Amino acid sequence: MHRWIEHTAELELQIDAGTEAGVFVEAAEALSGLLGSRERGERERRDIEVAALDRPALLAEWLNELVFLSEQGFVPEGVVALELRDAGLRATVEGRAGEPRSLVKAVTYHRLQLEPEGVRWHGRVVLDV
Repeated sequence: MHRWIEHTAELELQIDAGTEAGVFVEAAEALSGLLGSRERGERERRDIEVAALDRPALLAEWLNELVFLSEQGFVPEGVVALELRDAGLRATVEGRAGEPRSLVKAVTYHRLQLEPEGVRWHGRVVLDV
């Protein structure tokens, strides 16, 4: 589950999932809904690998990579596979060629969060739009 909270020139994404990996998948799905696509090309898959010093930074880098792909004309629509590793992640993302409906300038580290709470995982990312 996710929700967007609007701020001036920012969007805050709050994520709740049953697993740590689920936060990454849900974040990608939320970003996909935000970006959308004006064009509908054939479905494609892209393999992605990102690394960071800690898990919250990994969440930011994951979304940064998806934003970068959308700027290059590949709009992600869903995560086919995702594997968390000690210092990074490897994923396969499905999407289409197209132009993103919304522009995300950057994924920030402002209020960045990824942590367990009881049996659930919570994440928070602020996007500069």
